Amino acid sequence: MTGRQRERRHGRTGAAVVAAGIVALVGLGAGGCAGGDAVAGDSRGDAVVVLRQAADRLVEAGSSKARTSMEMATGGTRVTIRGAGVYDYRKRMGRLRVLLPQDPAGATEHRPITELLAPGALFMKNRGAGVPPDKWVRVETRTLSDGNLVTGGATDPFAAAEVLRGTRSATYVGRTEVAGTGVRHYRGTADLGEAAERASDGNRTSLNAAAEGFATAEVPFDVYLDDEGRIRKVRHRFSFVGGQQKSPVAVASTTLLYDFGASARVRLPDTGDIYAGKIAEE
Repeated sequence: MTGRQRERRHGRTGAAVVAAGIVALVGLGAGGCAGGDAVAGDSRGDAVVVLRQAADRLVEAGSSKARTSMEMATGGTRVTIRGAGVYDYRKRMGRLRVLLPQDPAGATEHRPITELLAPGALFMKNRGAGVPPDKWVRVETRTLSDGNLVTGGATDPFAAAEVLRGTRSATYVGRTEVAGTGVRHYRGTADLGEAAERASDGNRTSLNAAAEGFATAEVPFDVYLDDEGRIRKVRHRFSFVGGQQKSPVAVASTTLLYDFGASARVRLPDTGDIYAGKIAEE
């Protein structure tokens, strides 16, 4: 077996373990200024066009800080995974610190997971039993059936924005505030297949995988844009089948973006820092 083949095989194995670990958490539990409207005309214009361009506004902004929340529900039980970090929209790279919920009995404390997001890859530290604490696990996101919209416990902020490129229908709800910033609230539905067709090279394959791997390619959403058309908050609702779950798991992923222009330097691990051994399920 060549080194490249080993790498691909390891990526698929690591992805399966990570996906099973995240989704297993659910299974365990089952036991404003007035002039703003005139600038963009969002409330009176074509909401679908505006939302399909929201990812471009993030690229223009360059970078931001981000907070993420992923809620999963099945069998009447709900768990929430939270993250926080920074993202560079031009380089398509980010860093998040993800906190897993306690086990239902409250007996086990999960160490925070450090995640590095890059085009086609997800690097995680403190994820996977038997992985040395100074090593990273690398997952090829193009091989994931959910396109890494769910697997890592946090949706890549730029991927979350590019889902909106597949907006099929949307309505303008009205003006409100997010963290003290005046925003426009839209509600609609996106199609992952259409999003993939319009996405950047880094997300096209992943979104295609999600379109085929999710229970449905239709994604209901609520999104809040500031007066410059940048996403301040977006909430997607996915229907995901994976891990040991036989029925679809309802997943709500929320991403909040703020402090645009913040420093977002991300250094990917060296080859020698990536774990090449077997990953056991936790």
